[in-house]
Amino acid sequence: MKTSSARIAGLGTTIFAEMSALAARTGAVNLGQGFPDTDGPDQVVEHAVEALRSGRNQYAPGAGVPELRHAIAAHQHRFYGLTVDPDAEVAVTTGATEAIAAALLGLVDPGDEVIVLEPYYDSYVAMMQMAGAVRRPVTLRAPDFRLPIDELRAAVSPRTTAILLNSPHNPTGAVLRRHELEAVAALAIEHDLVVISDEVYEHLTFDDVPHIPIATLPGMAERTLTISSGGKTFSFTGWKVGWATGPATLVDALLGVKQFLTYTSGSPLQPAIAQALEADEAFYAGLKSQLQSQRDQLCEGLADIGFEVFVPEGTYFATTDIRPLGFSDGIEFCRSLPDVAGVVAIPHQVFYDPSTSQGAETAQEPRGIRVGHWFAGRSASNLLSSPRR
Repeated sequence: MKTSSARIAGLGTTIFAEMSALAARTGAVNLGQGFPDTDGPDQVVEHAVEALRSGRNQYAPGAGVPELRHAIAAHQHRFYGLTVDPDAEVAVTTGATEAIAAALLGLVDPGDEVIVLEPYYDSYVAMMQMAGAVRRPVTLRAPDFRLPIDELRAAVSPRTTAILLNSPHNPTGAVLRRHELEAVAALAIEHDLVVISDEVYEHLTFDDVPHIPIATLPGMAERTLTISSGGKTFSFTGWKVGWATGPATLVDALLGVKQFLTYTSGSPLQPAIAQALEADEAFYAGLKSQLQSQRDQLCEGLADIGFEVFVPEGTYFATTDIRPLGFSDGIEFCRSLPDVAGVVAIPHQVFYDPSTSQGAETAQEPRGIRVGHWFAGRSASNLLSSPRR
């Protein structure tokens, strides 16, 4: 009996599931998986409760409920000046992960090459493999994790059809600058490439570093599928309400796949996220301020312990190098952390192609770990500095 397909060969279990199970088994604090320790705004929860009680519990339209599609379009115009048709250029998805999966399956054919920024979120690799795509990594290197534009240009070939972009970048926390995005845009236009832009951390940037959607650059709105989610911004990661915006042709390709994945989900949660997107400026400013403070606390604590810390410009996460503490294997280090310090982190090796992680002296990052700074309930730096008994 055949027990699995070649599409999933070698993918195994996601590192987030492994490390979260380790945290649950040992009682360690989970600083690896990207979810906060507090829920989002009470009024948004109450809006979801109202939707549940008022009968909004059946299938939503495949593209999403109208009020959420309109709220997403209004959000894109409010923050970035983008004009988006809510009826043809917005698709609501089961989190950003489904949006990425449906975009790759709907826009990429077997044998097509996709440029992707390395290190990368692990679902990128899985979905490119399932789509039969050939990934062409362009590596962001410590300490600044800036985009190597010459390497980006060299990665394009006649078989390249897409660029999978991620900014603010998980796991490094880098935020692409305008000149870096302009280089991506120039290549996309010159070679007629589609850009799939994962921007789920769009509102989590620090030190006045702006998030610039690549769709706002000249010539890019018509070739960019922009993906985001309510999970990170509003601390409702378990609701799995994401979306994609872009030209109708690209959105239709995504929906062509999505209809056979989930079709729709989260009907009573969608109007609640629509309300959340209407939050005032104080909410967004407060979110940034809180997370920047937590970032500073964690990074200072890790540096005091002896880690080399690469302070992130955005996202929930901070990256460190473990070599100053005498360690060289991030996976081994992370598996030992629950017993050593009562915490769980994520090793950076898993975000790289094997050929890159083997060149650790050059790339540096695979010797590091990723640690969440969203943990508001306790001092993560104190936890890491105190051996567990």
